[in-house]
Amino acid sequence: MKHIGIVVKRNRREALALARRLVTWLRRRRRTVLLEAEAARALRLPGGVSKRAMMARADLVVVLGGDGTLLSVARHSGARRVPVLGVNLGGLGFLTDVRPDEVFAALERVLAGHYRLERRCMLDASVVRGGKVVRRFQALNDVVINKGALARILDLETSVDGVALCTYKADGLIVATPTGSTAYSLSAGGAIVEPSLGVMMVSPICPHTLTQRPIVLPERSRVAIAVRSPDEDVVLTIDGQEGMKLVSEDVVSVRAAKNRVRLVRSPTHSFFELLRTKLRWGVR
Repeated sequence: MKHIGIVVKRNRREALALARRLVTWLRRRRRTVLLEAEAARALRLPGGVSKRAMMARADLVVVLGGDGTLLSVARHSGARRVPVLGVNLGGLGFLTDVRPDEVFAALERVLAGHYRLERRCMLDASVVRGGKVVRRFQALNDVVINKGALARILDLETSVDGVALCTYKADGLIVATPTGSTAYSLSAGGAIVEPSLGVMMVSPICPHTLTQRPIVLPERSRVAIAVRSPDEDVVLTIDGQEGMKLVSEDVVSVRAAKNRVRLVRSPTHSFFELLRTKLRWGVR
């Protein structure tokens, strides 16, 4: 690993300070450092690059921030299988499970070739309007259709692999990966899913009937959601970070992406430990 990308949560002073130390540490080991452009400006260092350019060149990307920062990196991963090491300088830290005091020891192991990778499923989402695809997105956590602030209950006609499932009458609908099962989907009553499983979850948000509950589907499924609510304010959100407004008769098509995100995981932290420590799983 010769080219190391660094993405920083720029509004955290400790993240910027750690990034400066990390740049010096890597250069002493004769590694080429690729800093995200805005982080380079914040640190007053030359040679910043875009996330897309970084993912095209880097052999490893280090994320100094929270889960949201890592999500933004994952959506730029494309077809290259670049390992991503997340260092938790945010809040919950489900994806960024390496602590700041562990980062240099963790990097020593990674640069020596001693590390564990988890391959996480992503979602491809396409918005079809008038028979044409108008936008495409990728998500690591979830694809969400939500009503706006003043909208009424939505009618979301949903099919799986071309077969009608139901018309959800709800505030919205979440299609989530196993990684996203501990995010918005969990708040909507969805199950917690171990991240290596090949499934996706469809969870209604505040459904207007007790018979419409979350459902788990095979990863190979294609979910199509047609908006049947004229004159309502409807929004599509990707990983809670980007998206667009929808109009009546728009169709959102969701399926598993061909590429997967490769996360470098700490050898001392497991998924079930994260449940116990982060969500206080089983605590009375």
